[in-house]
Amino acid sequence: MLPLFSVNKMTKILKNITIEELVEVLPESVKLLKDRGIRCIICGEPIWGTLEEAAKEKSITDDELEAVVQELNNLASHK
Repeated sequence: MLPLFSVNKMTKILKNITIEELVEVLPESVKLLKDRGIRCIICGEPIWGTLEEAAKEKSITDDELEAVVQELNNLASHK
């Protein structure tokens, strides 16, 4: 499973990306996730699991998750 792929230097983030990979490829995502109540770092250690799993732990709906994914992709496109 490859949740992140590159095409012509464009990065596409999907909801099944692991938190670890997301933070690695897009460190700016930490603030966005924190602002949305999705934990991504505890005591400096990465959270294991996918973005979708972390969102579901916080009872984030599918529509809200899609909005977060869109925000992350917007953030990545301005990188």
